[in-house]
Amino acid sequence: MDQSTSNREKILDLSNSLRWEIPANFRDKWVEHIYAESARLAGRNTKKAGNSRRVAWEQRLDRLLTSRLTGFPVMILVLAVVLWITIVGANKPSAFLANQLMDIGHPALKSFAASIGMPWWLDGVLIDGMYLTTAWVVSVMLPPMAIFFPLFTLLEDFGYLPRVAFNLDYLFQRAGAHGKQALTMCMGLGCNAAGVIATRIIDSPREKLIAILTNNFALCNGRWPTQILIATVFLGTLAPPAFAGLVASASVLAMALLGVALTLLTSWGLSRTILKGEASTFSLELPPYRPPQILRTLYTSLIDRTIFVLWRAIIFALPAGAVIWLIANLQIANNSLAEHMIDWLDPLGWALGLNGIIVLAYIVAIPANEIVIPTILMLTVMTTGVSGVGEQGAGVMFETQGQPLIQILTAGEWTVLTAVCLMLFSLCHNPCSTTIFTIWKETRSARWTVLAAFLPLVLGILICGAVALIWRVTI
Repeated sequence: MDQSTSNREKILDLSNSLRWEIPANFRDKWVEHIYAESARLAGRNTKKAGNSRRVAWEQRLDRLLTSRLTGFPVMILVLAVVLWITIVGANKPSAFLANQLMDIGHPALKSFAASIGMPWWLDGVLIDGMYLTTAWVVSVMLPPMAIFFPLFTLLEDFGYLPRVAFNLDYLFQRAGAHGKQALTMCMGLGCNAAGVIATRIIDSPREKLIAILTNNFALCNGRWPTQILIATVFLGTLAPPAFAGLVASASVLAMALLGVALTLLTSWGLSRTILKGEASTFSLELPPYRPPQILRTLYTSLIDRTIFVLWRAIIFALPAGAVIWLIANLQIANNSLAEHMIDWLDPLGWALGLNGIIVLAYIVAIPANEIVIPTILMLTVMTTGVSGVGEQGAGVMFETQGQPLIQILTAGEWTVLTAVCLMLFSLCHNPCSTTIFTIWKETRSARWTVLAAFLPLVLGILICGAVALIWRVTI
């Protein structure tokens, strides 16, 4: 007992001696020392970096691209420039491909079919239907993708796209979605199928589904021609000639921004209903600005994205061409099957501010949005009997511009309401079959695939119906 008491006294004495040797403010001084050393190291490195013109330039650029005042205007400007380069740059390559595949290739195939005595119906299905539709998809789809995807990849390599995600992160988090959805939405501007594939960068399954279900609200390159054509022919002509191009361009840009707003709105709705949950946070490291790697950019954009997506579109365009030719040429009671279908769909089209021809064109053009306008022109000529247009004959898709185009649309009784509702419906309708198939491949779920197909379609019907009703009541 005495021994243990003695031991405790020794331990107490030792503790008191240690307490006396270690100052009471030792911890505070040690923390201060750590901070001072850290500040010294950071100051030394920062001083060296601060002398670098490159770092100073990057800091100024970051202040411009991520500022609350300038970040969004610059982002819209960059989007407008990329779209302008894509649209203008694709005109001549598209015209060249159209000339080679349709103006030269199509007559050559028709002559070959006639020389071997091919039956008219087989000639029609294979050449006027399947070949012509596929040629249209390639000529309209390939050049814009071959321009847009390299530009997109250049912005990605340069380091600007992470800054876009940084700017939009707050909005998507408020909508219950992931900040990286901003990047998948941007990718959808080139092709919705590619945008769906890009959702793989989102780790959360819930937020990945939200990004997939809403990606169709990003205008893909297959819908830009419709938007530009209608805005130019109808909305641009409402302004004085000097401002016609500006009004048309502003109308198309407004549709693209409306798509962003609908993406946020539907993401918010999904995150509070069938996909409830809080938006996950993620650490976004803004990478340094880097010079683009040209060879890597070309491979990534042309092989991994452009060719891959184009091949899927061709697979679905081939049977679509056969269907389009068949409904335009099969006769029932002295009228084509297409004319009967247009009569059935006219009431629905009128309620949406459209007409039966446009509704039917969107039904048969599910495989590819690129063939909507040629199908509309073909069906309008067929039902109205307009002469002097559609050189390839009734029941065969064609495209025209200028006065013949205005003549066809006038014969179809198009109005400004028709144009506005068509632009809205082009923004909000079911995805193309390539995108639908890609959604199924990514989700492996029939439920989510069906929802992704019908969600934008139902919203488009509601929007167009409301606009048509308000228009007719007020004007």
